[in-house]
Amino acid sequence: MNAPTAQAHRTGWILLLDRLLDITVGIALIGELLVVIGNVLGRTFIDAPLLWSDEVATLALSTIAFIGGAVAYRRDAHISVRTIVNMLPEKTQAVVLAGADWVVLGLGLLSFFYSIGLVEARWEELTPILEMRGAWFAVPLSVGMVMLAVYALVRLYEQPRGAVLAAFVAVLVLAAPFVLFGFLADAPMANGSAISIALLLVLVTVLLGLPVGFALMLGTILYLHIGTFVPLIAVPQNMVDGVGRFVLLALPFFIFAGFIMEGGGISRRLVELIAALVGRLRGGLMQVMVVSMYIVSGISGSKAADVAAVGLVMRDMLDEEGYDRAEAAAVLAASAAMGECIPPSLAMLVLGSVTSLSIGALFAAGLIPAAVIALCLMALIYFRAAKFNTRQHGSRNWPLIRRLALRAIIPFSMPALLFGGIFSGFATPTEISAFAVAYGLAIAALLYREVNLRQFGRMIAEASTVSAMVLFTLAAAQTFSWVLSAAQLPHSLAALVATWHDNATLFMLASITAVVILGSLLEGLPALLILAPLLLPLAPDLGIDPLHYGIVLLVAMGIGAFLPPLGVGFYIACAVTRAPVDRASAFMIPYVLILLIGLLLVTFVPWFTLLVPGLLGFAS
Repeated sequence: MNAPTAQAHRTGWILLLDRLLDITVGIALIGELLVVIGNVLGRTFIDAPLLWSDEVATLALSTIAFIGGAVAYRRDAHISVRTIVNMLPEKTQAVVLAGADWVVLGLGLLSFFYSIGLVEARWEELTPILEMRGAWFAVPLSVGMVMLAVYALVRLYEQPRGAVLAAFVAVLVLAAPFVLFGFLADAPMANGSAISIALLLVLVTVLLGLPVGFALMLGTILYLHIGTFVPLIAVPQNMVDGVGRFVLLALPFFIFAGFIMEGGGISRRLVELIAALVGRLRGGLMQVMVVSMYIVSGISGSKAADVAAVGLVMRDMLDEEGYDRAEAAAVLAASAAMGECIPPSLAMLVLGSVTSLSIGALFAAGLIPAAVIALCLMALIYFRAAKFNTRQHGSRNWPLIRRLALRAIIPFSMPALLFGGIFSGFATPTEISAFAVAYGLAIAALLYREVNLRQFGRMIAEASTVSAMVLFTLAAAQTFSWVLSAAQLPHSLAALVATWHDNATLFMLASITAVVILGSLLEGLPALLILAPLLLPLAPDLGIDPLHYGIVLLVAMGIGAFLPPLGVGFYIACAVTRAPVDRASAFMIPYVLILLIGLLLVTFVPWFTLLVPGLLGFAS
């Protein structure tokens, strides 16, 4: 077999494997979507709920998270920070990236080995309704870890041999002392030293380009190996349990809805109407961008989908009217940062899933704080408008506005469906997210006819990949949170807070600083995953409402995620607007300052956060 034929053969079986895994994860997503909708309709209209829906949901989530997580790794879709790596010489970059793949290969093989023990341990467990063996919930993890190892080998094979070999030696040398300590030491390392090394390892590996989920897994394994000598079966066990909650289905469903909005023309119709209404204000299309992000964020739930939906629609408009792309990127990034506390933000869903906060209460609490920050941004744009040097407009084109308004009536009904369903008690946020998918698909495919069968299949694959990345990272964060608790880090933080006595102001400012900085380093969401479960329980002791504190963390996380030079969201905004990063970073400075001012307003005026939840009966 000659070289080109062998290469084609290898490519062929990899593509076939990708397709099979895509189909598996897609079936899990669509199947669970139908089950959730069927459960709500059966419960509401014929008093016959599908009592087994939670059990099927657990299996679907496990399939999406772990089998889909392997596919996401193959497509390089996992959250990673490569700002520092990209500054290195080309040959050094190759070694560092190959080292990350060696680490993923090791994690996959190790997790697979210990997952077999988990499958065996849960074989005799039976679910209460379907009497399904508990082992089935762990099987997707085992399969996913094997696929992860296969994809890591494929990636290593595709890289320069010298870099791969050098990376292998480097990883081996760095890992050897810790491996030997765990096997040869008579007693575990001191708790403080072990958890400090684990935290440092997570931070360093993330900054060196290892995807965040894998860095959290690595930190967990290291701590268990040197700090406790606890059997590593705890890692797959906590990962499976971490995604086994019905409420997490809202994540893939809202992400799916975001892709349908973007691909089905729903977002475009909303933005066009807002442009016609708001575009004549001082500041023009920059004001449109802020208002559009407020509206669109309230439907799609996904940060990437928000930025793409608004940025792609407005990019040509901005160019035609002479706006500076760098300033446009700064406004888009600042608006998206504000959007993290607009329901159904992905970060809100994650925060509700890793803390005791009600997702419905978070949805209600975020509306006014987001509006406050949006008004701050609009005020800054108003005063900076003279610098834009754009074409002046006459009066509004009312016939055009009426035509666009008629086109946008149905898209605007999506948020009404979301909030009406949740606050009326018709369904939970998770169940409503399933109806959002179905409703959006009906609009895009049947009414607008902008989605055909092939496009629908592509949307399923894209939504499954993004959902898998988020769920896999959540699963890894669950194991790391468990380790932090085992290391008594929350108790240490509580002791530190106790030294502040009644200084709630200092606690809030320290929290904001920590989340903004860590959010910039770790792409936002991982910072929330790590810090929120630790910090939120401390707030009530200082007289801070947990719901208010949760919204403050969300806004701070959003600012960090879009904060140059490390905030990944900022680079997404630059890519969408085709703006040079260096100039956009300079333009971003006043917008970051106004975001921080808005955050301080929200932080120290709790009324903004608690008014709507109080009116709707959510206040604590």
